[in-house]
Amino acid sequence: MKKKIGFGESISILILLLAILGTSVIKFGINPEVPVLFVAALIIFWAKIRGFSWDEIQDGIKEGINIAIIPIFIFILIGALIAVWIKGGIIPSIMVLGFHLISGQFFVPSVFLVCSIVGLAIGSGFTTISTVGIAFLGIGASMNQNLALVSGAILSGAVFGDKMSPLSDSTNLSSAVAESELFAHIKNMMWSTIPAFLGSLILFAVLGNGGHINLTKIDKTVATLNSNFSVSWWALLPIILMFVCAWKKIPAIPTLFANIILTTIMIFIQDTKMTIPKLTDLLMNGFIAKTDNSQVNALLSRGGISSMMGTVALIVSTLSLGGLLMKFGIIQEAMEPLVEKLPKAGSLILVTILSGIGINLFVGEQYLSVILPGRAFKGAFDKVGLHPLALSRVLEDGGSVINYLIPWGVAGSFAAATLGVPVLAFLPFTFFSLLSPIFSILSGFTGIGLKWNKK
Repeated sequence: MKKKIGFGESISILILLLAILGTSVIKFGINPEVPVLFVAALIIFWAKIRGFSWDEIQDGIKEGINIAIIPIFIFILIGALIAVWIKGGIIPSIMVLGFHLISGQFFVPSVFLVCSIVGLAIGSGFTTISTVGIAFLGIGASMNQNLALVSGAILSGAVFGDKMSPLSDSTNLSSAVAESELFAHIKNMMWSTIPAFLGSLILFAVLGNGGHINLTKIDKTVATLNSNFSVSWWALLPIILMFVCAWKKIPAIPTLFANIILTTIMIFIQDTKMTIPKLTDLLMNGFIAKTDNSQVNALLSRGGISSMMGTVALIVSTLSLGGLLMKFGIIQEAMEPLVEKLPKAGSLILVTILSGIGINLFVGEQYLSVILPGRAFKGAFDKVGLHPLALSRVLEDGGSVINYLIPWGVAGSFAAATLGVPVLAFLPFTFFSLLSPIFSILSGFTGIGLKWNKK
């Protein structure tokens, strides 16, 4: 049978794909891994009917997964790093520093700053929202603050931290899909992230009302951290090491290994009862906090290699699907008419961001909003001479950060349920997520901060 895929056929396949994924994730609330595997199975059988061989099908899966081999190894190291960072007092020390920054007179902007710091240290927007976010919302309620505004500050800080942290799965994913180096990707994101951060801080400062803050809850949390963890300035050593490695342009894998080794040495110095079996259990299964503060326990019971396996499963299955779509020319054929009309960087970046927003709206899943546009537009970015770093930044600005603004999105529904504030209420105040794609589009049309291939 003829193998050439036509435009109409490719568009029909992509629409069916999005319909199945969207219905599964949004309407039925199914975890995306199973619908993705189901769609991949449909594509495989369709390919066989269309005359593709089993070898070609397997090659498509291999080519899709191949770009994620290094990131998957990085995810494993990140799980281990989070565990030792909690046990070694690094993350608790950052939390204590953040709580000291809370101000009554500038409550809303200080909430944004502290959530940014905690999110940056943890690399998880969900965890930041569900722990310190809930605490700050309670404090805001006691001060008669606008809870939608406070929620916007919490979410903006959590998204910023998640976006800029080398521990973040979405940041690693964007870097992997675009085939850019992790720390170079984080550095390049500053061109859109820093303006969005400063713009958000100004807006929160203007809109946030002053007031008197009850420090009882904060003091209790800080006391819990101080009594159960090694909170000190020495805890900044691993963070300094990470920044030095980034400055020296050392790749992510040796950087993470060096950080794990340094933190492990600190743990053995701090805890004389630590043994090799206990350390291996910590690295594998993560840290379990056993304090008298339930919020601290929720925040700091995490990490470990096993905690990353769910993310690894989703990435492998989704990239396998993307590899099949690319192998059979489905994405290329659907995008070709559009790409031919996008000869300039600005219009290409605009369409890529709109595609990420569209997938968030149709499917409601932040990983797919990064992977599918990344696979679809990578060739177009190469064609106009843009560097992979330009694509990875755009994927973050139009993909993962937007999911928090979608009422039926995974992140948006989680935030609404956790904070008890509807998505449409905090949406206008989640300034960071709103500003990030705007500054990314401006960068595309002005050329400011835009990375090009040297050739």
